[in-house]
Amino acid sequence: MDKRPDNRSDIRDFLASRRARITPEQAGLPTSGRRRVPGLRREEVAVLAGVSTEWYTRLEKGHINGVSEDVLDAVARALHLDDDERTYLFDLARAAQPAGRAPRRRKAVDLPPRVQWLLDSMTLSAAFVTNGRLDIVATNALARAVLSPMFHSDTADEQGRPNCARYYFLDPGARHFVADWDQAVTITTALLRAEAGRYPNDRALRELIGELSTLSTEFRTLWAAHDVRIHHGGVKSFHHPDAGPLELTYQPLDLPLSTREAHSLTIYTAEPGTPDEDRLKLLASLAATPNGPRARLSPSAADPRDRATDTGDAPE
Repeated sequence: MDKRPDNRSDIRDFLASRRARITPEQAGLPTSGRRRVPGLRREEVAVLAGVSTEWYTRLEKGHINGVSEDVLDAVARALHLDDDERTYLFDLARAAQPAGRAPRRRKAVDLPPRVQWLLDSMTLSAAFVTNGRLDIVATNALARAVLSPMFHSDTADEQGRPNCARYYFLDPGARHFVADWDQAVTITTALLRAEAGRYPNDRALRELIGELSTLSTEFRTLWAAHDVRIHHGGVKSFHHPDAGPLELTYQPLDLPLSTREAHSLTIYTAEPGTPDEDRLKLLASLAATPNGPRARLSPSAADPRDRATDTGDAPE
């Protein structure tokens, strides 16, 4: 019995959206007369990829099972896919392969103690670990201080564990806390789209996407764009309730802990000698003083949401 997931609609919509964004001029093709569709026609993609129009049409309808890597590479080149998009296309093809048995539900992976030791050793950088669904599953004290509005949010789970996507889209305070909210949600959605390509049978991921699609118009719009992001990093600015304006560089790193689940270590740092470094050091000092006036930032607190009323203008 064929147990592969039916991801034909994802394949169809992804390929069609990539085809629509390329003009004939960009593809090096001659143009003449009016065009009824934006971007390239299917037959033009077929020519560029070196396959028949009938074959490419079938592929774009979602019939990707059995397609060779060479042909997928040719299609990726014809559609000008970047590295992340190419990886996503190959993940969709892999997921469409027949499975010998029904896939098991993925279980959460317990992080080994050495990961927490690593995080705690970084006293002047905010460091945390996320899984592919963007749950924050481990932090150091400074990360909890920097991301305190996320831990105070009602969107965190019963254990007080935030999910980046849920916070950005469902907590109104996120628009104030994150200076460039539009960029943050665009990247977040693209990361979830890539994760869905890698693990289409992840029930928790499907439930998260369903929840966000139901409750957030912005998420539905971004999800329909089929944009994909795997590798990212850069600068993020916050309006922090305790430190004020805070601009930090960040870089996620793959953390190979299990074959069952992807993890990423993200590190936030400030440029040396800047006011941002001073503010980050202030937060580090507050986080290291659990009995001080800012004790609510301590990772030993029982439930940070119980103290949300103490945050002054902290976003909720």
